[in-house]
Amino acid sequence: MMASSGPPTVETIAQRAGVSIASVSRVMNGHGARPDTVRRVERAAAELGYVPNAVARSLKGGRTRQITFAMQDIGNPAYVSMFREIQAVTRPLGYRLLLHSTDADAAAELGVVRSLADRTSDGLILCPIRVTDEHLTAMREAVRPIVVIGSLPEGATVDSVRADSVSGAALALRHLLESGRRRIAFINGPADTVPGRNRLLGYEKALRDAGVTPERGLTETTEFGIEAGAAAAHRLLDADPAIDSVFCANDQLALGAAHAAQDRGLDIPGDLAVIGMDDSELARASRPLLSSVDLGSAERGRIAARMLVARLEESPPPPGSPVRCETVAPRLVVRGSSSPLGVGSGIPA
Repeated sequence: MMASSGPPTVETIAQRAGVSIASVSRVMNGHGARPDTVRRVERAAAELGYVPNAVARSLKGGRTRQITFAMQDIGNPAYVSMFREIQAVTRPLGYRLLLHSTDADAAAELGVVRSLADRTSDGLILCPIRVTDEHLTAMREAVRPIVVIGSLPEGATVDSVRADSVSGAALALRHLLESGRRRIAFINGPADTVPGRNRLLGYEKALRDAGVTPERGLTETTEFGIEAGAAAAHRLLDADPAIDSVFCANDQLALGAAHAAQDRGLDIPGDLAVIGMDDSELARASRPLLSSVDLGSAERGRIAARMLVARLEESPPPPGSPVRCETVAPRLVVRGSSSPLGVGSGIPA
């Protein structure tokens, strides 16, 4: 096929894609088409160098076929799992996925919510680790649909899907206790975050349910990250060498704790058992393999995407449409880092 001498048009895109001009127009204006047609039109447009003006299209047709996913840190494997599932749901329907890493900055999160008024995105999936009154107000006033991956207070006006961190922490603690561990330390993320509060609650509740009084000296609070986890583990073990296990609020912290233990010549799990949360790719890449609580990151991403698409397909949304909230149950995945006492990893520290 000869290249067009001018800029690509609806006619040249239709010819390249092997579809009608009307089909191209529907796709470009966000009016809906079969997934196969959307893919063919988008591929032809890309091959011809067509660059759509999303703002102009949204002003004309009210839709951009773009969705924003805003999370704390795109480098966190848990968010990568969410991203993959969100894209798997939305791409076949003709949506592009825009990513925004907020670094857990409230102003950045609020800016993303308020930017929905600019019509550059049809909807937002937001993962805030802190939820303030300002967040709730901004979400209530948003002009486009929002779905939150995380826990929201009663009365929130947007759909959400959340993990059960309290029950997940309890699963980890029961496993350690049943494995013969008694000096169980906890490395948490920032205590003023939703996951930080819930995971501390689960840790303390599981100990009390087992007749063990939580000790302040066995808990360290830090930032979510590998280096922070290592530093926190060193502080705990310096203060109390009798610690026989460490439960961590995510896999990054747990990997850091494992590095600290091995730096000190400790065997994992013989001298120190380690359990993380998220069951991310880090858990399967560590040595020994890391036990972790699967909080369903991929499933939460998939549910959130379906919730948002459902809202976008309601035209207009039914008056008084109820807010939807789903909870994904946790699952403990036991690997070599938390074998019962007396059963070593077989891998020297």
